[in-house]
Amino acid sequence: QVQLKESGGGLVHPGGSLRLSCVASGGAFSVNVGGVMGWYRQDTRTERELVASISSGGNVMYAESVKDRFTISRDNAKNTVYLQMNNLRPEDTAAYSCYAQGINGPGGYVSEVRGQGILVTVAS
Repeated sequence: QVQLKESGGGLVHPGGSLRLSCVASGGAFSVNVGGVMGWYRQDTRTERELVASISSGGNVMYAESVKDRFTISRDNAKNTVYLQMNNLRPEDTAAYSCYAQGINGPGGYVSEVRGQGILVTVAS
């Protein structure tokens, strides 16, 4: 079974930075993520928002609210996607979850898998 595991969240002051990581794994079995990887976020007041995504070839997309502050990247060999978040604002506070598409894993092909999410809190 393929799972995504996020890390790097926490509490940061406004203007600070955090780097989120998300790795796809199949336990004792290897996996390969051939499709898009990305990040969603959601808090209690808003609908889920697609923050950023990146294709296996490196094409990226950002929500307008995070452009010029967030940078998404991935390491295909490690099946890992990163989200570098700079100049964080209180409105960036949310649960951030990653997703991966087009995964070949121990159970065969999986179209999409999502992580459980990690909390990012931006506060003074």
